[in-house]
Amino acid sequence: MAGIFKAYDVRGLYPGQLNEELARRIGMGFGHLVDLTGDQGAERPRTVVVSRDMRSHSVPLSEALCDGLTAAGLDVLDIGLATTPMNYFATGRLGTAGGIQVTASHNGAGYNGLKFSLAGAVPVSGDDGIPIIEEDALGPEPKPAAAPGQVETTSVEAAYAEHVLSFLDRSFEAADGPKLRLAADAANGMGTIYRPLLEACGVELLPLYFELDGTFPNHEANPLLPENLRDLSDLVIEQKADLGVSFDGDGDRAAFVDEHGEPIGSDLITALIAGQMLERESGGTVIHDIRSSRAVPEYIREHGGTPLPERVGHSFVKATMRRTGALFGGELAGHYYFRQNYCADSSILAVVAVLNLIRRSGKSLSEITAPLRRYAKSSEINFEVEDKDAAMAALVDRYATRQGGALDRLDGIRIDFDDWWFNVRPSNTEPLLRLVLEASTPEQLAARQAELTAQLGEPT
Repeated sequence: MAGIFKAYDVRGLYPGQLNEELARRIGMGFGHLVDLTGDQGAERPRTVVVSRDMRSHSVPLSEALCDGLTAAGLDVLDIGLATTPMNYFATGRLGTAGGIQVTASHNGAGYNGLKFSLAGAVPVSGDDGIPIIEEDALGPEPKPAAAPGQVETTSVEAAYAEHVLSFLDRSFEAADGPKLRLAADAANGMGTIYRPLLEACGVELLPLYFELDGTFPNHEANPLLPENLRDLSDLVIEQKADLGVSFDGDGDRAAFVDEHGEPIGSDLITALIAGQMLERESGGTVIHDIRSSRAVPEYIREHGGTPLPERVGHSFVKATMRRTGALFGGELAGHYYFRQNYCADSSILAVVAVLNLIRRSGKSLSEITAPLRRYAKSSEINFEVEDKDAAMAALVDRYATRQGGALDRLDGIRIDFDDWWFNVRPSNTEPLLRLVLEASTPEQLAARQAELTAQLGEPT
């Protein structure tokens, strides 16, 4: 059981690893966490937002979770079927003690899980909070509260729609000319419920796999994998769409393709959105993950901003945004974080931002992206390595110590040279090292990738 308590959430196979009894115990453990971290004043919130994805077993798991939360003395606001960003929004807007989304995100149909946040949509992670929940869930059962909480059902859809559409540039609504054609792939996941919002953005929506189905009959709900973007790219080309977007299973990540069906790296999307925001707030800080192209911090500086690299993981990005007052942040995995959204990630807000950018510029998405395509960059490449520390130490010795590359240990190792760089970081849960590299030319990228592969072994 202990293996399901991850760095950022709880996730495992249902019912072998995660079942109703464990979900109930997790609810009681979350109550303990709220008691330890909440304001100790008399008026401190004692309500938790609970929501779920479309998997059939999310219903009994959600009910069991609510049983545990109320046994711990917490009241529950059950908002039903929702995306994870909607849970974050409800937690922040309603001023609750926290929120829990029942979801396994992009994992297959046999999996389920839980994502947690505390007051203000502050994330709960393996470094801060999840070990407390784990200890209560797997140890002696916590003592129930003297006065159990109550469950109330409610909806935040109207409030969330108002919030999202407040980011939309309305000045183009009365403009003559055809609407932008937006192809969107919900992958049968929770992005499906964004349909009214997408249509309200004034686009001609071309929906793909917009039927809720937790078995994911068409493809895995993971937009990071190129094979999961093929159907979207084909639709964009066939229907002459202006752009395409693909959502993951719980609707918190988005990947974009341009009008030619070509995928756009999420780091470049981060830069584009940041540049747009910096027009209104020059000098603002923008967070980007350490794997981002060099073009990203360059572009942010060119637009009057201050780029700040951060290690991979939503809890790190959100904490740094709060500490620095950053206006925006983005990760290579397709998470986009907005200060005016409780520093939480929202895929639908990223879509709105990209639509605003296309309309304001009057250019195609490929034209807008072209100035950022300054370097040749790899995707993330995985290597199965038993002794990860030894492998990274060997890379440091070869490239930093002997060749004089600039070493950064923010997340794994990143070693920079004038005309190329690479980052290798260990997986939190698997015997894997993950490599990303970038070079000045495609030829140099291929040569350096072959060189690193020879040292790390065959990719998985």
